[in-house]
Amino acid sequence: MEVAVFSTRSYDRRFLAQAAGPHHLVWLEARLSADTAPLARGAGAVCAFVNDTVDAAVLEVFAGLGVRLVALRSAGFNNVDLAAAKRHGIAVARVPAYSPQAVAEHAVALILALNRNIHRAYARVREGNFALDGLLGFNLHGRVAGLVGTGQIGAAAAHILLGFGCTVLAHDPFPDPALQAQGVRYCPLPDLLAEASIVSLHCPLTPATHHLIDAAALARMRPGAMLVNTSRGAMIDTPAVIAALKSGRLGHLGLDVYEEEAGLFFEDRSDSVMRDDVMARLLTFPNVLVTGHQGFFTAEAMTAIAETTMANITAFEVTGAPLHPVAAP
Repeated sequence: MEVAVFSTRSYDRRFLAQAAGPHHLVWLEARLSADTAPLARGAGAVCAFVNDTVDAAVLEVFAGLGVRLVALRSAGFNNVDLAAAKRHGIAVARVPAYSPQAVAEHAVALILALNRNIHRAYARVREGNFALDGLLGFNLHGRVAGLVGTGQIGAAAAHILLGFGCTVLAHDPFPDPALQAQGVRYCPLPDLLAEASIVSLHCPLTPATHHLIDAAALARMRPGAMLVNTSRGAMIDTPAVIAALKSGRLGHLGLDVYEEEAGLFFEDRSDSVMRDDVMARLLTFPNVLVTGHQGFFTAEAMTAIAETTMANITAFEVTGAPLHPVAAP
């Protein structure tokens, strides 16, 4: 099957090509939108990334071109209009799990870097400044860490934090008995926010979790607490977080995702003016650390993503159904 692969970078080509098998992959650097959707002409399937737009307008173009499958090389699918896909008879597939450890380890890396001011110490030492003033951290051992969401990624984060000697609280509509047996305590979200010194988000973006961390949630958090988000940017009300940082209510912020990242992340913008005023403001805080949605970016995860994506396409070609379909609600 011919597959149009949008938003491709060199690393996508490397891993997808290794897993392509009989499929003919057409590399498109353009981000998927209504304007670029016609580039999929001749393809039976489209491979889209997390920040590609797969809305009703795009799907209408695909239907006219004869595209029968949208294979997402991501776990999240909030960028897809599933109802429109169903109307047009276009199947949607995803990669439900690739390497939960990759994202969990990145979340903990953000926690460690923020706590011990690694990002600030690195910049200082390169300028010959070896002073320790302003770099004071705290022991993770004995601290209370709260995990919002304990799917595979949240569970992996729990194991790491338990290894550090943290007391781990969790909030999830479906508690994991295995985590409970290891000492993780499930509780309502307000209780978690009130008790935890570190809050890390590991749940999918849904209408119920959109802006889950808003001004009210931030007011419930412990003064000086740390907030880390490696899930989806829209889980956080960013202006409310900026206000909490300015007031000192929020002590540290680590982000690998951002609500408006689609026009910003995965590109080299070092030679251009920062046009996103909210991101520009975030980057002025010394206690904020932002990475460009790289939590998934390990060799193991990229291999798993590529293999599962191609397996979805192969299964669809053979049976008419992908291995990991996403159904309209």
